[in-house]
Amino acid sequence: MQCLTLPFFSEIEQSQSILLAGAGGGFDIFSGLPLYFGLRNLGKQVHLANLSFSPLFSSAGRWLSPALMEVTADTPGPGRYFPEKYLAQWFITQGEQVPIYCFDRTGVQPLLVAYQTLIDLLHIDTIILIDGGTDSLMRGDEPGLGTPEEDIASLAAVHQIKLDTKLLLCLGFGIDTFHGICHAHFLEAVSDLNRHNGFLGTWSLTKEMPEVQRYREATEAVLHAMPSHPSIVSTSILSAVAGLFGDVQANQRTVNSKLFINALMTLYWCFRVDPVAQRLLYLNDILHTQTSRDITSAIEHFRARLPRRKEWVDLPM
Repeated sequence: MQCLTLPFFSEIEQSQSILLAGAGGGFDIFSGLPLYFGLRNLGKQVHLANLSFSPLFSSAGRWLSPALMEVTADTPGPGRYFPEKYLAQWFITQGEQVPIYCFDRTGVQPLLVAYQTLIDLLHIDTIILIDGGTDSLMRGDEPGLGTPEEDIASLAAVHQIKLDTKLLLCLGFGIDTFHGICHAHFLEAVSDLNRHNGFLGTWSLTKEMPEVQRYREATEAVLHAMPSHPSIVSTSILSAVAGLFGDVQANQRTVNSKLFINALMTLYWCFRVDPVAQRLLYLNDILHTQTSRDITSAIEHFRARLPRRKEWVDLPM
């Protein structure tokens, strides 16, 4: 029965060497951990990467390209904020040595070189980008774009890579309201992608899943190691997975905001990368950028030229 097979899993059925990469920096790669554990249980080789907010140039990891560092449990580096290193250390407590490949915050062209370096090194046949949140689907004319520089740099770089299977997962519907995202426009984007064969369905994480339990253990261990830098996205998703609802304050960074923790935050939304990138109204403006600041400037210039922006729409529910 076709209805018993999610399109996303049909898409990766033949994949053997998968790069699971956090698209938007920070804790994005943690939102991919349930999938990481699940795919490994299927016998697939899975590698972890993340666009990093850590000050990589103050660490002493192994540089594989000008914008790509291999981080391991013993990589010297900044102690206050280095989630990739602490994740590698958590894997050591599980009896595994798992490197986390860190992309520097840069422009599209250096990031493209970094991705191609990993593809060649690890013989990657599939890339799955992970967005903790939903701002990666904003095309540019919405009232707010969230924090688009990193997500869009990852999308634009992977869009240019010649691989048959390139996917995007978003986890945490509703969280980016905190960052000014209108989720009516996210749902509009999903419908648009559905019409253009870019949407591969959704599925939910539940607290009974062993992969989700390991995801919680890993995330909480890293949050404990960095108490001054809690992740809004991760704590919100974990609260939702636990069955909490409403204005649940699990993070000191949100105490002055009203949250709406709910079960929709536990959904993976799945897409093909190329249709998502092709929706981006300023894609051509950023393809040749060299720095993150170049991307910011291109977005600001694009937004300044817009004759009008979409208006905010409250969800009628």
